[in-house]
Amino acid sequence: MIFRSRILKWHPATLVLASFLLAIALGALLLKIPISTHVGHIPWVDALFTATSAVCVTGLIVVDTGSYFTAFGQGVILALIQMGGLGVMTIAVILFRWIGRSISFRQRMAMQDLFSHTPREDILGLVTSIVVLTITAEAIGTLLLTIHWSREFSFLRALYTAIFHSVSAFCNAGFSIFPDSMMGYSNDLLLNISMCGLIICGGIGFPVLYDLRSWIKFHKHKRFRLSIQTKTVLLTTLILIVSGALMFAFLERQTLREAPSLSHHILTPIFQSITCRTAGFNTVDIAGLKEATLAMMIFLMFFGASPGSCGGGVKTTTLALITVFMLSRIRRRRRVNIFKKSIPTETVTRSVSLVLVSIGIIALILFLILVGDAVMGRDAPAQRGFFLACFFETVSAFGTVGLSMGITPQLSVWGKYMIILTMIIGRVGVLTFSYIILRTGASNGIEHAEENMMIG
Repeated sequence: MIFRSRILKWHPATLVLASFLLAIALGALLLKIPISTHVGHIPWVDALFTATSAVCVTGLIVVDTGSYFTAFGQGVILALIQMGGLGVMTIAVILFRWIGRSISFRQRMAMQDLFSHTPREDILGLVTSIVVLTITAEAIGTLLLTIHWSREFSFLRALYTAIFHSVSAFCNAGFSIFPDSMMGYSNDLLLNISMCGLIICGGIGFPVLYDLRSWIKFHKHKRFRLSIQTKTVLLTTLILIVSGALMFAFLERQTLREAPSLSHHILTPIFQSITCRTAGFNTVDIAGLKEATLAMMIFLMFFGASPGSCGGGVKTTTLALITVFMLSRIRRRRRVNIFKKSIPTETVTRSVSLVLVSIGIIALILFLILVGDAVMGRDAPAQRGFFLACFFETVSAFGTVGLSMGITPQLSVWGKYMIILTMIIGRVGVLTFSYIILRTGASNGIEHAEENMMIG
């Protein structure tokens, strides 16, 4: 009782972090038992890495999911992905309501911070709607993918494959039971449309899905306006998808020109533009892409998905606010206006702070990985490309994307632990930073006499 009372007093951000850590620990233990793998064992660091990647819906892997893990092990990974996508706190709230237990104020606050940009009284109704939307989207995805894979597998095998990839795609996890991800289906229209649709729905955020559902339901009967967040997320997502696809097609035009069909020319850039922001599936060999393409993908991975979604990154709304903020400053305007609404100055300041903190975290983690490998003698001239691969890997882990240039299994134990930490920070830490900046009352501190200084 004493322990429970102490937990109920925890800060909501602490509750979220603790719930993810508990799920990771439980997942690592389940993956460690002999029936989870075909060989009967897995190193502790690899079990922890896989569990973290699944709960943080990242998709980085140190062993092949389809061949290394048994059906039980894959089931554990799928359950961890679903828990991580919805959020462990969401699962806890639903279970508490199911068994008739009351929801604590701290849990309500945690849900409020995760899934709503404005205070709501019907937070439990919002959580229920999130679960319903998730099940509906994954069911539709499963149906479409089953139709696709029934052409090459038996019905049960096709159904299982469809369920696994539908959940993984909607949760933006990037886990696949195929060793080359989706590279064998780069030319398939049904699979590309299904996977892209699931990734987008899971990446725009549950508040946006809830807002869109309400708009569809009520706009004919009464005047219902979409929120500024919904409009910003939809517009920013559209711009990123289109611009990313066009840039990919331009930079990799020689490779696409050698493709066998016109559909491949169109589907490949669109799929990579969508998936490299949060999902982690790939229909091309990432290591074979040009450095300019990889740089563009790093940019997309850094900003990632939208608030309240299954994905990570510093979020699309942050990119939108910073862009409008810079344009306002160039025009010598103090206020930041979006869709004829003024954004609070504190929110803009938090966005800038979030980007700066995120850049600092990525730089520090990358430095620690390189230092660890240098100590182990991996800084030879033949490893110069290791820097770009590590940079790509670190941003991918921070954005919970899961794309890799193929170095994940080659990382040292130290490097794996650093990526594990980065995945946790990317999935939970950014939310925690946002909550602290949002909820903690700031004081003016001591004010001294002003003195100007040069910048730029």
